[in-house]
Amino acid sequence: MEITPVAYYHGPFGEKFGIPRQSSLAGVEGRIVFTEAYSVREALRGLEGFERLWLIWGFSANRPAKGEWQPTVRPPRLGGNAAMGVWATRSPFRPNPLGLSCVELVKVDGLELVVKGADLMDGTPIYDIKPYIPYADAYPEARSGFVSGAPEARLQVVIPEELPLTQAQREALTEVLSLDPRPAYQDTPGREYGMIFDKRNIRFSVEDGVVTVLKADKI
Repeated sequence: MEITPVAYYHGPFGEKFGIPRQSSLAGVEGRIVFTEAYSVREALRGLEGFERLWLIWGFSANRPAKGEWQPTVRPPRLGGNAAMGVWATRSPFRPNPLGLSCVELVKVDGLELVVKGADLMDGTPIYDIKPYIPYADAYPEARSGFVSGAPEARLQVVIPEELPLTQAQREALTEVLSLDPRPAYQDTPGREYGMIFDKRNIRFSVEDGVVTVLKADKI
């Protein structure tokens, strides 16, 4: 089978670091822009009646795998120390680098889709879009193995007033950083981290459960 992108996602995450580990954890907005071949109004007919969408997309920023595929990965949820079978995880390093995300459809804007809650990097290829149907897609009582239970408590975020950020950027960045984007095995107090967010180089540190943004320079 050969598949080609039907659209590309455009949002504030300029690199993999900092992207929420699951969709819908942070309500950051982005746009789905269809390629020329699929930018057809009739293909969107009826879509506005749905609140959520499934996106099938590609892990386009993964480093090429060396040798054969790996049957086990080390999930961040387990601190990166325990190995689990690749089929029991949502790791981006898979035999076929395909991702699946459930996002909120904010609106159909002409021939583009405004969505919220995507765990995607800017420029991610979208291979298919399907409506989310609660009666068929939601099983809240289902067992979920080693990831059962809600994520850990969120961190407090401090963004100094003097940093050149709009209110919307501050709110979105606060939501993202509160999820603690650091690797699970890194917890060095005061260490400076960096991530690209909304075309800004965000520098921050974490200590005693508080994230402090140090810089937010344009790039």
